[in-house]
Amino acid sequence: MNRFRPGNALRLLRSGAEYFPALMEAVNEARSEVWIETYIFADDPSGRAVAGSLVEAAGRGVAVRVLVDGWGAKHYLTGSLERYLVEGGVRLLRYRPEVAPWQFRSHRLRRLHRKIAHVDGRVGFVGGINLIDDMNTPGHRPPRVDFAVRVEGPSVAGIVHATARVWALCELVQFRTREVPLFPEPHHVPRAGGQTAKFTIRDNLSHRRDIERAYLAAIRTAKKEIVVACAYFFPGIRFRRALIVAAARGVQVTLLLQHRVEYRLLHYASRALYGQLLAGGIAIEEYHRSFLHAKVAVVDGRWATVGSSNIDPYSLLMSREANMFVRDAGFAGELRLELMQMVQAGARRVGPQHWAARSPLAKGLCWVAYGCVRVAMGMLGYGGNEWWSGRRRHHRRGFGETITRITRGRK
Repeated sequence: MNRFRPGNALRLLRSGAEYFPALMEAVNEARSEVWIETYIFADDPSGRAVAGSLVEAAGRGVAVRVLVDGWGAKHYLTGSLERYLVEGGVRLLRYRPEVAPWQFRSHRLRRLHRKIAHVDGRVGFVGGINLIDDMNTPGHRPPRVDFAVRVEGPSVAGIVHATARVWALCELVQFRTREVPLFPEPHHVPRAGGQTAKFTIRDNLSHRRDIERAYLAAIRTAKKEIVVACAYFFPGIRFRRALIVAAARGVQVTLLLQHRVEYRLLHYASRALYGQLLAGGIAIEEYHRSFLHAKVAVVDGRWATVGSSNIDPYSLLMSREANMFVRDAGFAGELRLELMQMVQAGARRVGPQHWAARSPLAKGLCWVAYGCVRVAMGMLGYGGNEWWSGRRRHHRRGFGETITRITRGRK
């Protein structure tokens, strides 16, 4: 059972500007092994800097293993960077490599979206930051906003087990020489501090809803405040109800969401939920200063999470994800301060009356996008009706309900 463990030492890392130096420092001190999992490994200044540290470590005899997602790294990990890594002694694997891009199957959406690493089984990293430069998003200033956490202590054991397990599975299904056991031995990590935390993953086997359950447990027990910052926010009915119920009992619920458009369909589909959330007393702040890539939350200033999992069907139903959940007032307070500064310096409040006064065209665009996402998820066999409505009398409603909402001008 995945439980909170005391004895950890945690450090919040703000975007790549803090994450990459911390990761490279740990790699430069590695003695036996380095493991990295990332969705994207880009051939840009930050990616090449990390690659240089990995090759140097491999050159002095450290076993360096890098696992990238077969789709996420497809357009970023260039042939020259891959050759540099492999020829430098880095063991490189792809998770679910694209073997038949002209054929589409729903299982191709089951990606390795988590961003985790550990060095010598003693220091680990968990977060939402890919190995890509903060400025590697065309047309935006200032840098992309994201978070990660550096951890020492007992919670690193979960990272060690997770990386070894998926690596071994990739070796097995890709008919590679087996270097890593499919069932790794438990790894013990001594205490390193006084903070309580747990490392939690989401997969399609025995941990399908672990991250969502951890979120819901914190929301349902919140007494004063919930702050969620999420790049792609498209929650199911359980999550929406939990937030609305918390607001109804007097909890101040604030959502810090992306204002800039990156993926148009999901961007507008998520806004179809704004009316329900605003009517439930939830404050929505849209971050406009730069791209928001964070997936973090703070509850009551004592509970916090930092990880790769968005609150949307892709993360909660399909991908491999990883979050660190923390029970510590110091860490949670530091993260909350960062989020409040983002709200004050770079966000705009979405007002209920302003939202209700949108044009019929704007409302229709949101509901058409919502209907498209809903139909697509249904065709792929993910989620079920409970993700969307949660009530039996709505189980037969589909895209037609969306059209009805548009024609009636409902928000």
